[in-house]
Amino acid sequence: MQFETLAIHDGQAPDPHTGSVTVPVYQTSTFGRDSLDHRSDFFYSRIGNPTRKALEASLALLENGKFGLAFASGVAATMAALQVLKPGDHIVAGNDIYGGSYRIFEQLMKPWGVTTTYTESEATESYEAGITPATKLIWIETPSNPLLQLSDIKALGKLAKERGILLAVDNTFASPYFQRPLELSADIVVHSTTKYLGGHSDVIGGAVVTSDSAIHTTIKNYQGAAGAVPGPWDCWLILRGLKTLKIRMKEHEASAMHLAGMLERHPAVDRVFYPGLTSHPQHELAKEQMSGFGGMVTFALKDGLPAVERLIAKIKLFVLADSLGGVESLISSPAKMTLWALSKAERERRKCTDNLVRLSIGLENAEDLEDDLLNALEP
Repeated sequence: MQFETLAIHDGQAPDPHTGSVTVPVYQTSTFGRDSLDHRSDFFYSRIGNPTRKALEASLALLENGKFGLAFASGVAATMAALQVLKPGDHIVAGNDIYGGSYRIFEQLMKPWGVTTTYTESEATESYEAGITPATKLIWIETPSNPLLQLSDIKALGKLAKERGILLAVDNTFASPYFQRPLELSADIVVHSTTKYLGGHSDVIGGAVVTSDSAIHTTIKNYQGAAGAVPGPWDCWLILRGLKTLKIRMKEHEASAMHLAGMLERHPAVDRVFYPGLTSHPQHELAKEQMSGFGGMVTFALKDGLPAVERLIAKIKLFVLADSLGGVESLISSPAKMTLWALSKAERERRKCTDNLVRLSIGLENAEDLEDDLLNALEP
């Protein structure tokens, strides 16, 4: 079946008790037992809940994986995925990654005895150079946050398998509609379902998908023991979002492409980062491993941070806010917002300069968004 059919039907069959075409919200903490000797599939909602089970099944199907696991947030999903490691292990991670992932690596995993080396670039050779005898995991975002750089998933998957290493891909920016890393030889896929999968800026969640039964068992055990699970209402909201993922992603992409082209031609703009532009250094790779280019656009202004501050002060339709992937368009300063907790030296190492602006393109009319940006960019 095609993607949109899977998103609406598989894992979400009508309720057998009532015929409801929408998965019910099983708003319960516990389930009655028939006897002392019998335990059904559901007995306590931290361990399992029918609404969450439907979401997890749908997530696995959309990523073309065998096992899906839902979590209370994207960083909870990241922490869960890292349970495949033990003290003494080593990670090679991309240079341009979400600040929350960086904090997990440095503030939580490092004291636990798991160290991380960050690449100089997204080139496969740069990841290979970071591998040591202790390396057990390669961690990538593609496209990355906020510079929208790409890593070659297939090449890194081949490298990882040759070295006996796992490959984990944060697929939040692309969504499974535009990119399915498991099909390109990744072992683990992580999502912040808060973003495009939920799609309406009204829920926090995360997910891990894999086709490896041993990985699934490890992460599933952690899920039940640590308990960072979404409530049934949150699961229902994300299920609702999945049903419209295709049509939303196509609209996000169409408007993002339009605005990226406009920004690239604007005299106040120094550079635009968007993999759909032919000027993007990894445009050909994007065409090869993605079926679309996504709804995120980052650009650099020629006049530095003062120009960013003027733009944000004048913008009307774009909401100054953290997060991304909702129906409304958002604007942010990576240096001042999403990566604020990093030192200036660390931001500069990542090439996250003060003149960057990150846009999450929503579902408003593209011409209205263009007019808003052009007005705000006026000197």
